[in-house]
Amino acid sequence: MCGIVGLFLKDDAMKPQLGEMLSAMLITMTDRGPDSAGIAIYGDESKGMTKLTIQSEQPDVDFPALEKHLNDHANLNSKTLNIIAKDTHAVMSVADAEGDMILGIIKNQFPTIRIMSQGQSIEIYKEVGLPKDVVSRFALAQAGGSHGIGHTRMATESAVTTLGAHPFSTGQDQCLVHNGSLSNHNMMRRNLRAEGIDIQTENDSEVAAAYLTARMSDGETLGEALTSGLNDLDGFFTFVVGTKTGFGVLRDPIACKPAVMAETDAYVAFGSEYRALVNLPAIEAARVWEPEPAEVYFWSH
Repeated sequence: MCGIVGLFLKDDAMKPQLGEMLSAMLITMTDRGPDSAGIAIYGDESKGMTKLTIQSEQPDVDFPALEKHLNDHANLNSKTLNIIAKDTHAVMSVADAEGDMILGIIKNQFPTIRIMSQGQSIEIYKEVGLPKDVVSRFALAQAGGSHGIGHTRMATESAVTTLGAHPFSTGQDQCLVHNGSLSNHNMMRRNLRAEGIDIQTENDSEVAAAYLTARMSDGETLGEALTSGLNDLDGFFTFVVGTKTGFGVLRDPIACKPAVMAETDAYVAFGSEYRALVNLPAIEAARVWEPEPAEVYFWSH
């Protein structure tokens, strides 16, 4: 039993309040998962720049060491490197042309630093602990953006670790949160790794994220990839998937995991339970419904 929330803003005037609303929604879902929590925020992008969200158990040592190494040895344009630490996480803004090189340096020379996300607009913050503590550590209520998704986890398939927390990101500006369990994730993990997809954990939900990344890399839209998942992913699931332009929702054909959605002229919201939505603006006038089994829903800017 885990808790999922998602919020897609149609009204740009609400962007400064995205983090505040999404954080409150996630905290309401605390009793559905006390082990770990996380939020993905899609904020403003800078032309020609890539954001890397990184994490370390020893941020006071690792982040300065990484910054010094890159400035001293990587032949970077100094104006493209900007590391902003936020507790155990940091966001690096780098030139698009230098992103893959810096990722390679981190993976090969700084093994205690983990990559949480990569893209032009996405930032992911996740840690072991309750939603209220994760929200506070990273000041997520102050974050602005156009859309975001969140998750609070009750671990069933793998250990309680930072890397095992949701959201999972396996592609640029892509992430996924999941309530449920997949039965064929071990076989799919082997196949996806053989295709070159980087999968860091033994969590079944990361396999679902990697599967969608692989399908979209082959040219499918998110909607097509989610539809393909109905045939290829065995088990039960509710997915909320974030992309650069929006978010999508899919429940398995049995739909045994709870889900509710609400839509107004200003936003679209998702929650594992209605109580996650009750404090949203003008919720009393919203169209509220339960997503149908095996039907793909997607909203895009």
